[in-house]
Amino acid sequence: MTGSVTAAALRARLGGGGEIALLDAREQGVHYRGHPFFASSLPLSRLEMMVVDLLPRLGAPIVLLDGGGEGLAERVAEKLAGLGYTDVSILEGGCAGWKAAGGELFSGVNVPSKAFGEFVEHRYGTPRISAQELARLKEEGAKLVVLDSRPFEEYHRMNIPGGIDAPGAELAWRVHDLAPDPDTLVVVNCAGRTRSIIGCQSLRNAGLANKVVALKDGTMGWELAGFKAERGATRVAPAPGEKARAMALESAERVAKRFGVRFAARGEVQGWTKDASRTMYLLDVRTKEEFEARRIAGSRHAPGGQLVQATDEYVGVRNARVVLVDPERVRAVMTASWLNQMGWDEVWVLEGGFEGWETGSGPRAKRVPGLRDWKKISELPAGATVVDLSTSLRFRERHVPGAWWAVRSRLEEARRRIGEAREIVLTSEDGVLAQLAAPEAAELWPQAQVRSLEGGNAAWFAAQRPVEAGIERATTALDDVWYKPYDHGADYEKHAREYLSWEVGLVEQIKRDPAIRFKEFP
Repeated sequence: MTGSVTAAALRARLGGGGEIALLDAREQGVHYRGHPFFASSLPLSRLEMMVVDLLPRLGAPIVLLDGGGEGLAERVAEKLAGLGYTDVSILEGGCAGWKAAGGELFSGVNVPSKAFGEFVEHRYGTPRISAQELARLKEEGAKLVVLDSRPFEEYHRMNIPGGIDAPGAELAWRVHDLAPDPDTLVVVNCAGRTRSIIGCQSLRNAGLANKVVALKDGTMGWELAGFKAERGATRVAPAPGEKARAMALESAERVAKRFGVRFAARGEVQGWTKDASRTMYLLDVRTKEEFEARRIAGSRHAPGGQLVQATDEYVGVRNARVVLVDPERVRAVMTASWLNQMGWDEVWVLEGGFEGWETGSGPRAKRVPGLRDWKKISELPAGATVVDLSTSLRFRERHVPGAWWAVRSRLEEARRRIGEAREIVLTSEDGVLAQLAAPEAAELWPQAQVRSLEGGNAAWFAAQRPVEAGIERATTALDDVWYKPYDHGADYEKHAREYLSWEVGLVEQIKRDPAIRFKEFP
């Protein structure tokens, strides 16, 4: 049975040492507008696709919220109960009740990580360089290297001219061959601020002999200053050579001692996997290529930089055990050092590599509980009504001609907007969400034949079938996901400035919430 929890009781639990998952049932774009600091986004629309990774233990204590009185939290509670979760409560009054009780609401996504980045800059005095100064040094031919700390997809989209992709925890692992001369200036950038700051400070904490600076405001700041970004770049930092590897390992040992990084042997961790009373995340922080070449069975890919940048997307249960996997140790140690400072008390680096573990390879198959095999078709019947449940951003980019765009949790809105139909064909990014939504659509259109497009949009695009762009046939508000500044097209500059101001302002806002405490080390 689902219970309820008051704002005061929730605040006490968040400040305690027990496990708790605080989850927002609203769509990510609505979550973005305001939520308690420690709330992770688990939108009703995509619940089954996210829940196993975010909540790996069925007995974990869960508190759900929505805006207040929307009924979304109750709908999520019902689904979770059906999937076997046993300890589910709902925050009384949702976000409105939290605010009325004196709680702080934070706008944005990945708020704990973003706020932590700003804290780090203030705590350590992380040095930075302006876009204008970097441009001047490049023009003068100064000895420097620009390292982009984002995943390759983001780097490839746009980067500082000449920059090399070395995402997150890869920086400390690969930097020594990229800047072997200590006179070389190392500039770390991301899209905005957080990963620039964390990346720069990682290299400083590792004791790199070079001068290291963060590019102020990242690629956004570069473009706002009037400089052009490079697009389509493919430069990736290579794996370290033997000498560089030894230097990286030595640096990681120093970081481990300074920040209290703890190590766990195989037997201990394997024992934890059988502990039904505690939640454990087994996260592989290496590159995707390394993870898919060989990994521990049951582990999840969480590249180190992104795990620090978006912790709430990977770890949904506070005070859970987090075990980091990296046979080379360096990336796991660097990641653990930051998670320790963020306030995660049960973070461990796995010792011994893969020895004694069952291993696998290839892309990881994601488990989607509750997925039923619904009727699929590969060809669209003439006159069929196509309903696309992919994100509004992806729909806007390209979709099946004539398709309607809808949000699964708002299918009743879609029913009213679309009206009667004889044949409904559902589709989504890869078809999985369409399969999940098919029984729900069948209830709303009882006279229609409801089927899903086999392979979803991915199969349609791969077959080079006709597509169109735009979002004229939207059935609901475009607030299903967070729109990054560059997703706003002509309004990019306005949104970029607002985003950067929001990041900077987090330092002052977290001071108003006594439950937020980052750890300081000497």
